[in-house]
Amino acid sequence: MVSHTSKLCLQEAVNAASLQWQDAFNDGDARACAALYEEDAIMHAIPFGIYCGRETIQSFWQQLIKDGFSDITYLNTNIKVINEQQAVLTANWIMNKASGVIHKEMWVKQDDGSVKLSEDHFEAV
Repeated sequence: MVSHTSKLCLQEAVNAASLQWQDAFNDGDARACAALYEEDAIMHAIPFGIYCGRETIQSFWQQLIKDGFSDITYLNTNIKVINEQQAVLTANWIMNKASGVIHKEMWVKQDDGSVKLSEDHFEAV
């Protein structure tokens, strides 16, 4: 069982990393967005496709930014701690040219104490 303190610490780390990702996207920095994914992360972006690995994920975000997408905001964010190493974030999102749903962002605690995305499943509607 996850202690209350561990749970709060992981929730805070995921929240902070998620805000860092949103800031990087809104700053047009695809490299900083991708840095918050594990090297072998998987991103399933409906209806765009499945992207495997940090470099491929960075290319996806770079193209979206190049196409003028910006101003992302998460709404109704929920972070559920799975265990001492993993938490899942779900939310709705809006930006200047699209909106959608985050079905599952799997955040994993790294050896250095930071958290990174191992899976990202979202949909643009």
